[in-house]
Amino acid sequence: MSCIAVRLRPGQDLLCELERFVREQSIEAACVLTCVGSLTTAVLRYANQENAIVLEGHYEIVSLTGVLSHHGSHCHIALSDSQGRTVGAHVLEGCKIYTTAEIVLGVCPDVRFVRRYDSETGYPELEIESATCEEE
Repeated sequence: MSCIAVRLRPGQDLLCELERFVREQSIEAACVLTCVGSLTTAVLRYANQENAIVLEGHYEIVSLTGVLSHHGSHCHIALSDSQGRTVGAHVLEGCKIYTTAEIVLGVCPDVRFVRRYDSETGYPELEIESATCEEE
């Protein structure tokens, strides 16, 4: 595994910038190793809910986790507010960086993460392929 550090700046979209980065770098498989930073807007989807919620304010990113690929990504986040209350959810587009987001990605060179619809769950789910196999 190799590591890449990325810093996002005020106003950038957390998920869009990560997806743009892995697409431009043609990264087949990566994971978020760590992230610290802050948001002013959080667009999230709580567990087992269809609709997004939008949180406006100042939030610390206390955890970001996920798998990334230029074939599709899936990230979850934990945020705390000024009172230390913490929420966690699925990350959607629209999460705006407040001051910074300092992110370290681990790139997995031997595998490819792809997303295919899973009729059992109803979502595009992760499939792990060898990066050395030819696509059919």
